[in-house]
Amino acid sequence: MAPINVDVVNGSKVESSAKKSLPEVETDSNGQEHKRYSYETLVEIANFLLAKTSVRPTIGVICGSGMGSYWNEGSLAETIKDAQCIPYEEIPNFPVSTVEGHHGRLVFGYLADVPVVAMQGRFHYYEGYPLWKCCLPIRVMKLLGVQTLIATNAAGGLNPSYKIGDIMIVKDHINMMGFAGNNPLHGPNDERFGPRFPPMSKAYNCEYRKIAKEVAKELNIENLVKEGVYTCLGGPNFETVAELKMLKMVGVDAVGMSTVHEVITARHCDMKVFGMSLITNECVTSYDLDAEPNHEEVLDVGRMRQDILRKYVTLLAERFAKVKSNEKP
Repeated sequence: MAPINVDVVNGSKVESSAKKSLPEVETDSNGQEHKRYSYETLVEIANFLLAKTSVRPTIGVICGSGMGSYWNEGSLAETIKDAQCIPYEEIPNFPVSTVEGHHGRLVFGYLADVPVVAMQGRFHYYEGYPLWKCCLPIRVMKLLGVQTLIATNAAGGLNPSYKIGDIMIVKDHINMMGFAGNNPLHGPNDERFGPRFPPMSKAYNCEYRKIAKEVAKELNIENLVKEGVYTCLGGPNFETVAELKMLKMVGVDAVGMSTVHEVITARHCDMKVFGMSLITNECVTSYDLDAEPNHEEVLDVGRMRQDILRKYVTLLAERFAKVKSNEKP
């Protein structure tokens, strides 16, 4: 693949006017300054990666907590064949993961002969990164040629019918951080990626969700697979009882600290999205209970379900690749 032309995204020339760069500096909620990356900088990152690997991915995978490479083998990312791994710290202008269970590298290779790139470790707002930087890899994936994003996460089950180890297909989300004005698309818009006001009424691809249910039946795990609404809070603390009761009232089924802003960024640049939550703990919605959530149980449940997740995501990638590329999300 030739180096990327900065005026072309995935083979389509941008006709509308576009700002050549975003603001030089953004201040986060802690008063720290972060230099925003221009479109051209993201192109440089993509070209660096293209020069490092012969794989030309069409599907991107984000491995949630405990689904990356926290263990030696068997995890979601370790399933990728002919893997070429590039540590985040070797990628120019790339953030690094700081959370246990997030390995910290891009893995290029194949799932069921489908070329993919997987993030073994995502970036969270609570690590100190502004949302635009948390989502930087999504735009880089777009420039690499990725058309579909599979975003997985570990989440607390708020729906009382959910059990630990269940898998929730995300049908929609509630952007709680966005309610407070914190959005990855905040600031000047670059139309080489997408429009100023992108719709989110079909954020999660309907056809992909149907396929996911069919694959669950084929694997005889339909009793584990649910479908519901996800929300992301800023973290890193887990939620209070009162907060969870409020979220339950507005229709939230699972709660986490990621994914929503990644999906917004992916949809902004016209990628199809499939979201999936592994329910790693039951949310505590009563003051009378002694149970408290912790990160260790998140990792433990990820290990418990790693074999199922590996088979499930591999089959999903294979089926998603067969969906016609011109189908509207």
